[in-house]
Amino acid sequence: MSNVPNIILNNGVRMPQLGLGVWQVADEEATSVVGHALASGYRSIDTAAAYRNERGTGKAITESGLPREDVFVTTKIWNHQQGYDSTLRTFDASLERLGLDYVDLYLIHWPAPALDKYVETWKAFEKLYADGRAKAIGVSNFKPTHLRRLMEETEIVPAVNQIELHPWFQQAEARAFHSEHGIATEAWSPLGQGKGLLDDPVLGTLARKHGRSPAQVVLRWHLQMDHLVIPKSVTPSRIDENIDVFDFTLDEDDMRQLAGLDSGNRLGADPDTMN
Repeated sequence: MSNVPNIILNNGVRMPQLGLGVWQVADEEATSVVGHALASGYRSIDTAAAYRNERGTGKAITESGLPREDVFVTTKIWNHQQGYDSTLRTFDASLERLGLDYVDLYLIHWPAPALDKYVETWKAFEKLYADGRAKAIGVSNFKPTHLRRLMEETEIVPAVNQIELHPWFQQAEARAFHSEHGIATEAWSPLGQGKGLLDDPVLGTLARKHGRSPAQVVLRWHLQMDHLVIPKSVTPSRIDENIDVFDFTLDEDDMRQLAGLDSGNRLGADPDTMN
């Protein structure tokens, strides 16, 4: 059983609010990691062609014994694979590696504006969606400027935008744009990539107050901000800890303190120059 609530996307599809990300997980390790997560109640798994672990991820889903419709699977197309025909071929290859007939969410990994292929790529996504092979389609790392162009030149508004998002980089402008246009906000590196966020003294204080770990406080903040969130771990105890965040609540003062941590500084790449 899973106690993770769902977010209803703009096309009516239900997506678990908290899932497991498998960035930097080796393909041979992904089967055990994803298998443990599914056994622990996770029902959303986020992979990508660029992670090179779709095969191991798909094997875990098959071996879990869970009904296919109970597991929400996200994968993504990488920058050099973009283009209309290339996208359709790339999607077929991802499905083959995953061992699935469809994915629940397909994302453009980066806009890669210097390549200037994300609009034609999105038109291929629209075909995959119309054919029922991707139950929802979205993007990752798109800024409002990229989203505006996409919406002006294509038919379907993305269901999700997956962006770098954590208390040190809160992306208020992007979140407001998403809210205005019915796009769900999903956080990658929700715990700050292990680059010091969890050592912040404010988080330490809040963790002691609630009898939780700093990571659990950050994940609870994401949930209360209505973000989709995909923390990555390969450690079974941390995988279990990260989903154990549904029996406490941060109060208004806690949320105010966390809002004050925003530095506006990215830890990852800038979508305008990541090509």
